Amino acid sequence: MTLKLPGTLLRVVEDEARRRGVAKSALVRECVEVALRRQRAKRRVTCLDLVSDLVGSQPGPSDASVNRRHLNDAVLADYRRGRKNSR
Repeated sequence: MTLKLPGTLLRVVEDEARRRGVAKSALVRECVEVALRRQRAKRRVTCLDLVSDLVGSQPGPSDASVNRRHLNDAVLADYRRGRKNSR
């Protein structure tokens, strides 16, 4: 990968790399990693993020969440078992 930087930014990178005693590429790599980590940390957590390990782990039809017939079947099965609506 080739990276072209404006002169002023290149001088800042060179000075900082020299100050730390590391290669310019190592410094740039570290800065990119830190920036991406911060960006990822700022991302809002969704409900899917919280239960992603459970998605697809339950038995049943693959389209259960979008096929209305499956919902109706589940509601009827609960009714037949004498369950009350918890909502």
